[in-house]
Amino acid sequence: MSTPLNRLSPLPVRERAACMCSHGGRCSSFAPGHALHLIQARIASATPAGWIDALVESADASSGDLVVRTLEGEAHALWNGAGAALEAAPGTPVALHARYGVLAVGGTQFNVAAV
Repeated sequence: MSTPLNRLSPLPVRERAACMCSHGGRCSSFAPGHALHLIQARIASATPAGWIDALVESADASSGDLVVRTLEGEAHALWNGAGAALEAAPGTPVALHARYGVLAVGGTQFNVAAV
């Protein structure tokens, strides 16, 4: 006799996959603005022509909002829940890969969402 399989409906599974960064824990989501996925970092690194040099214009560590301005003057409003605004104070030079949503602050890369 075999044991019956306990199948979960999609609803409880989605509820359990909620990101913990909103509760102060480690980010468990790879959605835009959350944790940086290895594939996302690798594809951004493999396309160097997509990187844009910029300066941080404003950063709000409590909300995770950043505004970076390219050297050509174009502003990009971004959000990151993993601490990019803590690392990038106004005036900090950064590199943005807008196509793949990656912000490089020094040697650290963050997954960012366009706002």
